[in-house]
Amino acid sequence: MHKSVLLEECLKYLNLQDDSIVVDATLGYAGHSSRILQEIPNGFLYAFDQDKEATICSNNRLKKIRSNYEIIHNNFIFLKEELTKRNINHIDAILFDLGVSSPQLDEDERGFSFHKDARLDMRMNQEQSLSAYQVVNEYEQEDLIRIFRKYGEEKYAVSIAKKIVEQRVKKPIATTLELVEIIKESTPEKYKREKHPARKVFQAIRIEVNQELSVFESALKQALSMVKLHGRICVITFHSLEDKICKEIFKDVSDLNPALKNMPVIPEAYLPPFKIIKTLTPSKQELEENKRARSAKLRVIERVKEG
Repeated sequence: MHKSVLLEECLKYLNLQDDSIVVDATLGYAGHSSRILQEIPNGFLYAFDQDKEATICSNNRLKKIRSNYEIIHNNFIFLKEELTKRNINHIDAILFDLGVSSPQLDEDERGFSFHKDARLDMRMNQEQSLSAYQVVNEYEQEDLIRIFRKYGEEKYAVSIAKKIVEQRVKKPIATTLELVEIIKESTPEKYKREKHPARKVFQAIRIEVNQELSVFESALKQALSMVKLHGRICVITFHSLEDKICKEIFKDVSDLNPALKNMPVIPEAYLPPFKIIKTLTPSKQELEENKRARSAKLRVIERVKEG
């Protein structure tokens, strides 16, 4: 069963009112959304997900709570476009939970897990054409090295990419465990003892297949432009690359111009539009109860000035 990470903290820091207009940009299996919906009896929830199976499952869950919601079956890069279509130009709160949902990891045929044998897939949107199979079997060696380094921070990127290219000449690499074996053959014994050697490469391929970082950066900027005065954005990240993007974007919109810092009075026009509210990680208790929370980090920001 999927357990939503930092659930109570999100509910607290989203600062929900009973009539809030809220966006859950990453619906998944409605762990956060089901609790949000309970808090906004006179408001409305718009929830995005590109995974058809997740939207069906979540709709069955949410309709038992109340009807003031809409599930939008689309990637959150279309956040502003989809909301504008519905005459929603401003929102009170928005949540991004960037973790892969447990059911996606647990379903063998989705190909996300390096522990289970499945066809190489990793598509969050099952209707898109690019999958992990194409990345592994069709990308040039230099592109594989770049992806493993950039998105996985994998120190054995060169030897792993080289071995993949050697193997696929003999026959296509079709399954997750075939790829795991190649990664194991390409890394030293000591590395394999530290953590699972395929972890970083699988992360890198998943990010490439779903263009996760560029999509998130665009969607977060859209969210900042739509959030109302005193509205808040909560972002849960699970690895350093996502967190770095979030941290830098939040810093850009909340930092005072250094040239103004020594002024006794700063004119209103020069004050930053946002204020960072909180950065936190899961409690010791949550980490003990939910191992998938171990790398999570929550960042919260609030609009403090119009415009």
